[in-house]
Amino acid sequence: MLASLSITAWNRAQDPHRERKKIVKAPAPAGIVTLAAYILTIPAANLAVTHFGAVPVGFGYVAPAGVYIVGLALVLRDLARETAGRGAVLGAIAVGTVLSYFLADPALALASAAAFAVAETMDFVVYEPLRKRGLLVAMLASNAVGLLADSFLFLKLAFDSFAFLPGQILGKAWMTVAAFVVLAALRRRKQATA
Repeated sequence: MLASLSITAWNRAQDPHRERKKIVKAPAPAGIVTLAAYILTIPAANLAVTHFGAVPVGFGYVAPAGVYIVGLALVLRDLARETAGRGAVLGAIAVGTVLSYFLADPALALASAAAFAVAETMDFVVYEPLRKRGLLVAMLASNAVGLLADSFLFLKLAFDSFAFLPGQILGKAWMTVAAFVVLAALRRRKQATA
């Protein structure tokens, strides 16, 4: 039996068509910048909530002040996936969860960390299979899932109320739509010059 396992391993090693193990590379500078920006959204959102409370988001709705920054985090997570890779993003989600817990106002720490971890992981799970259909489609779908998860979980744990829910969803949607418009314009510009 040991001999047959060794022969099988040898045959696999000699087969030039076998699937090769991917070498993990460090993210390029764009990936590092995107990851850093993504991770910095966590303390920025927590500081905004602590210092500014609720802010208007349009149509008479208000939301906790970190809403726009959390919307940006969802977009940056998707861009970090493209520039830094899946492993780097999963690591950044872990770092973000820890930062979210330790840098948030104590009353918001658990809500912030739990909402961040769940929403960003759900965004990641939706984004991955949709990448093949295009960045913009994947971003819109994954951000929709992520912003809903973040909104429901954060509001339930932080305030035990969904009074801010329409504002939370609207504020995060503004950021997703703004990013979508900017990325679509950049893509068209790149295609026009190519």
